[in-house]
Amino acid sequence: MTGFERDFYEERRRKWRRSAFWRGVFATLGLLAALIALLVWLSGTPRFSDHIAHIDLTGVIYDDPLMDETLRMVEESDSVKALILSISSPGGTTVGSEALFERLRKIAAVKPVVSVLGEVAASGGYIAALGSDYIIARGNTVTGSIGVIMEYPDVTDLMATLGINMQTIRSSELKADLTPYRKASPEGLAAEQQLIDESYRWFRGLVEERRNLTGAALDRVADGRVFTGRVALELGLIDAIGGFDEATQYIDSLDSVEEGLPVDPYTPDYQESGFFAPVGKFLAKNGMLERFSAQSGPRLYSIAK
Repeated sequence: MTGFERDFYEERRRKWRRSAFWRGVFATLGLLAALIALLVWLSGTPRFSDHIAHIDLTGVIYDDPLMDETLRMVEESDSVKALILSISSPGGTTVGSEALFERLRKIAAVKPVVSVLGEVAASGGYIAALGSDYIIARGNTVTGSIGVIMEYPDVTDLMATLGINMQTIRSSELKADLTPYRKASPEGLAAEQQLIDESYRWFRGLVEERRNLTGAALDRVADGRVFTGRVALELGLIDAIGGFDEATQYIDSLDSVEEGLPVDPYTPDYQESGFFAPVGKFLAKNGMLERFSAQSGPRLYSIAK
């Protein structure tokens, strides 16, 4: 091989190495861009342009700081022009439902909020729906159940059979009077009934204010029973029969919102790092961790029974 040929082939090898390097750089950048796009899609990160936020509220409702933070993001984002809240919940704690209602009313003060009720949106789930200004349900959605409940087990007969006694030292007769380990006193039951009645008046007042129901019309819906979506529409508890499509159509009809905006999901980040992250996310999302800890004491619930 002549010197000219060697120089020629050496130059070709150098060009190939340079081109291979840049091909590798571009391929890596393309892979990173695709990975970022995939992560954005999987995480439901909202786009920067104007859009409608969509949040799923499922399972038993508890006081949920992560959900509240997600709703606060919706409230403060200038890119979010409206919120669709899909509710599929039998209810939950009165405090958790109250927190949801208050946050939704803050959002509704600056942008439209629409609730879409799923298979069941009763009691605390309906409290959340009251936080919106427009409520849509399927014809067979189970909703209503306007009331408050507190339950606790009574194992005193079982303890007597087993010969077990619970010794308690307390500051007064009404301190921790509701306990599985002894019969409640009439005074204790009366005190707890006052607690239930006060929370029920609050719930009933929300229905009266948000749905403009009074007198016999309010009495008819606020006795704890559940209704189908069709009956709820007749009684004034919801505004329309339908689902997600009807929610977007309603938002498109509003003068304050540009028609045809895309809808983006917002999801509370329940997942933590680690191998068991999916399990933790599932437990937190479905309220199971809180249910396991519920034995610490009685709670007020607004939940369909």
